[in-house]
Amino acid sequence: MNKYQHINDEALLQQFYADSNTEWIGVLLERYTLLLLGTCMKYLKNQEAAKDAVQQIFLKVISELPKYKVQYFKSWIYMIARNYCLMQLRDKKVTYLLQEEIPIADMESDVTAMIEKEQLLQSIEHSLDYLNEEQKKCITLFYLEKKSYRAIVTITGYSILQVKSHIQNGKRNLKLLVEKKQHLPGKQHK
Repeated sequence: MNKYQHINDEALLQQFYADSNTEWIGVLLERYTLLLLGTCMKYLKNQEAAKDAVQQIFLKVISELPKYKVQYFKSWIYMIARNYCLMQLRDKKVTYLLQEEIPIADMESDVTAMIEKEQLLQSIEHSLDYLNEEQKKCITLFYLEKKSYRAIVTITGYSILQVKSHIQNGKRNLKLLVEKKQHLPGKQHK
């Protein structure tokens, strides 16, 4: 599948949405298998469980991708993997408690902390859409795609000062949007 190495994720997604050929999903999944395995290991702390999770995530991606217009495959698949692992941890919480003498409070606080982090990450992801196009593009390239300032300049055509400014302003605006979302009526926060 290395023959597709020169095609970026966005082009592969467009090709999939155009002809529904699952080969394009296969190329994307192969590209991110190690990322998925690492993510699953981080959450599940068990190599066999992580490998099983990756297989389940592959199946989920194959069934879910046609339903959504995904723009940033890497961040989308990471979110799918993270959610899957969190669900596994929630489901296994009871099993762990029955198998071992783990204090319930410790287990609940760990899961609660992960759930809160998950909610914050989802809030950030949703808030991205409210940034102006320049800020959204620069933030996505810098933080999600791990591009350098120089690479962003090349991709976008913005000057280095514009890129830095868009990232700085985008970060500040994201923080404000997330804080605003967290304090909406009906949401309970400590």
